[in-house]
Amino acid sequence: MHSLGISVYPDKSDIKEVYDYMETAAKLGFTRIFTCFLSIPDDKRESYLKEFKGFMDKAHELGFVVAADTNPEVFKLIGATPNNLKPFADLGLDIIRLDGNFGTQGDIAVTRNPYGIKIEFNASMDAGVDLLIKNGGNKDQIIMCHNFFPERYTGLDFDLFQQFNKQWKALNLHTAAFVSSHNDPTIGPWEVFCGLPTVEIMRPLPIEVQARYLLATGDVDDIIVGNYPASTKELEALSKINFQALELRVDEVTEITDNEKYIMYEFAPHWDRYDHSSFMLRSSFPRLQFKNQATVQDSGFGDKKEAKEDKSIPHHDCGKKVFTRGDILVVNDNLAHYRGELEVVLTEIPNDGERNLIGKVKDEDLGLLDFIKPGQHFKFIK
Repeated sequence: MHSLGISVYPDKSDIKEVYDYMETAAKLGFTRIFTCFLSIPDDKRESYLKEFKGFMDKAHELGFVVAADTNPEVFKLIGATPNNLKPFADLGLDIIRLDGNFGTQGDIAVTRNPYGIKIEFNASMDAGVDLLIKNGGNKDQIIMCHNFFPERYTGLDFDLFQQFNKQWKALNLHTAAFVSSHNDPTIGPWEVFCGLPTVEIMRPLPIEVQARYLLATGDVDDIIVGNYPASTKELEALSKINFQALELRVDEVTEITDNEKYIMYEFAPHWDRYDHSSFMLRSSFPRLQFKNQATVQDSGFGDKKEAKEDKSIPHHDCGKKVFTRGDILVVNDNLAHYRGELEVVLTEIPNDGERNLIGKVKDEDLGLLDFIKPGQHFKFIK
């Protein structure tokens, strides 16, 4: 089950603005909040934590689950210990994210608290969570969340990010990662000028594209905006993410026909054949309607998709001798047996006149093609 989240820093922001932001996010389906106790000056922590209960009441009223970054010093400040999380429970906190540890027995103790508080460990490093579980940690109250990185070029390597997530998923642990808003200005726990993503190569991408890359790996459950505040437009874009099918943004060619638009958009979701080709993704089901003038075809899922009455797909010349990665093709009348099949080019192939170019995957989305495995659903966004 996927969730969307925001980060808020009430100690650094006008509380009414924070509440307005939370209300906007809640209306758009966001259900997680991340905040940080670590950045609050020592001389202000005690008074802030007394006020924090009001923030928690508002968050719960709006349906949010709240996680706060803590460390052993925060525990001392509020009178908590690994064996006594009542002070956190009194605040209403749902998740304690541990920045630091209490040793093996202490970490086991926090995961076995009687309040149902989830303990969130750092997913961006090998935190020894597997050994913790083997030694008696309560797996039911352990979850994972990655770091975010304020400094440009310091974010997590994407391959390492995936490697860590496979490790957590092998333990059947819930995972979360951060994407970054491009709103200006934004803040984080400290001064932030370059955003707060988990993965460095995601830093410059539109926020919803960042999220689609993280989700495409198949090993990330929750997506949280690291910096505050994201724009309403960004929150809306995240709220529209399709968790069931990988989506690719495309630019249509001017020559695209109504039948070709129908194949590209109305036949969604597409899926690559199980007998996968290294040259292209093949969505073959559309050709059942365009192969000949046969009557309506049943998809096998209880629905019938009507093609246009004219099932011809005349050849149109795009001027390219070679199709390149990300080109979206439809087989035309020159290969009538396969007419209507949609194909997405992975490796260069010659233009032999049997396929029409109907669109191109946007450059920022090309990397998503690597994550479409045989049988996996995908869709196109104009």
